[in-house]
Amino acid sequence: MTISSLGVGSNLDLTTLLTQLQTAESQPLVDLQSKQTSYTTKLTAYGQISSVLGGLSSAATALASPALFQGVKAGSSNTGTLTVTADATAVAGSYAINVTQLAQAQSLVTAGQASAKTAIGVGSVTIDFGTIAGGALDPATGKYTGASFTPDATRTATPITIDASNNTLEGIRDAINAAKAGVTASVVNDGSGAPQRLVLSSTQTGAASSMKISVTGDAALQSLLSNDPAGTQNLAQTVSGQDAKLTVNGIAVSSGSNTVKEAIQGTTLSLVATGTASVNLSTDTASVSAAIGNFVQAYNNLQATASNLTAYNATTKTGAALLGDATLRNLQTRIRQALTSPQTGGPNDMKVLSEIGVSFQKDGTLAIDSTKLNTALSTNLDGVSKLFASADGSTAGYGKQLSTLVSGMTSTGGVLKAAQDGVNTTLKQLDADYTAMSSRVTDTVARYRTQFQQLDVLISSMNSTMSYLTQQFNAMNGTSSSK
Repeated sequence: MTISSLGVGSNLDLTTLLTQLQTAESQPLVDLQSKQTSYTTKLTAYGQISSVLGGLSSAATALASPALFQGVKAGSSNTGTLTVTADATAVAGSYAINVTQLAQAQSLVTAGQASAKTAIGVGSVTIDFGTIAGGALDPATGKYTGASFTPDATRTATPITIDASNNTLEGIRDAINAAKAGVTASVVNDGSGAPQRLVLSSTQTGAASSMKISVTGDAALQSLLSNDPAGTQNLAQTVSGQDAKLTVNGIAVSSGSNTVKEAIQGTTLSLVATGTASVNLSTDTASVSAAIGNFVQAYNNLQATASNLTAYNATTKTGAALLGDATLRNLQTRIRQALTSPQTGGPNDMKVLSEIGVSFQKDGTLAIDSTKLNTALSTNLDGVSKLFASADGSTAGYGKQLSTLVSGMTSTGGVLKAAQDGVNTTLKQLDADYTAMSSRVTDTVARYRTQFQQLDVLISSMNSTMSYLTQQFNAMNGTSSSK
């Protein structure tokens, strides 16, 4: 006999009973899920602690660098004349700058041609760079008389081939630009009877970037482009190559570029126009103050996160994920101990944070007395530096000590990493337990289902037998009565 629906044969509510049994058998799974949720929440909480510790470590590392306390900020009194930037090697001081000449790149122009598309000639063009000295420049013709040309030995010229494919004015322009030979070429139309002219401009400023152009090949190509400042000149100079000239506190300085480096130690002057300006280099205490502020904020972020993760809700009578957690308590204690332990040093050195206006509050956070901090930075920056950083490779300074401490806590073998690893191990075991328990529950419920089906069949069979016997007895009783 086959029972299509549980309980049909026995007329019992076996489906409900089976569901109740399944719920009872599954209770251990509910308990395991509850444990998994608890440990997952704890792991997430540890992740939050790790994140804020990372912020604290970064802030401490910034303060551990001696370079932070050696920084110099630069300012120009006249940015219309020059701007200035400083690097870590700059030294505080004031400088008077007088810019009398800006650097510029030389430009040459060829004689006019009727068409930029007419073939001129073939050959080879070589452009050398160097310095033009002596002689005189005729402003009307743009040509030198009695000058000399000294090549720049650091720059090597590469011949540019002019052949039938590029021997027009436009083709020569394209060939020079494609060669990337330190020159940009363009064709301009001056509106005259022979208006097409090739303009060559050095890509670098400075007197040492003046051009000498040598040409081999057809005479027409030579007469167009050959140009020696100390000899035959077929091009006219429209802009001379010249250096920037300035004085720094009365000392003459020249530069091939308008970006002048190290005229003042550790600085870069960007020249904009001729004129005067004062450059002031001062100790960058603002960056130090900001770094200390970031450190205090990072520490307070740790305290706030820890407070949230250890809170207790009296209404719901539930605690946060790390309430009573020994690992977190250990972390907080060790960090506070590190920040309250005085630094070593001489009798006049700063040794504790309160000397720069950083102190602990009743709630465990840090606060900054800005007035006291600014005074310390302006009067004893070296002392503040030693309080946080060490230039001799030692472990002195709160910056280095906190950075090392937090790194040890969060790296392999550290207290926080060990706690995270322990929770992950527990979660893996709970997963395995859940899988095994789920399999057992499934097997048990399947066994109950089979037994209920058998019960259904048995009772159904018994009911059928009872019905048959009842019919037989009733038939027998009917026969006896008729006699």
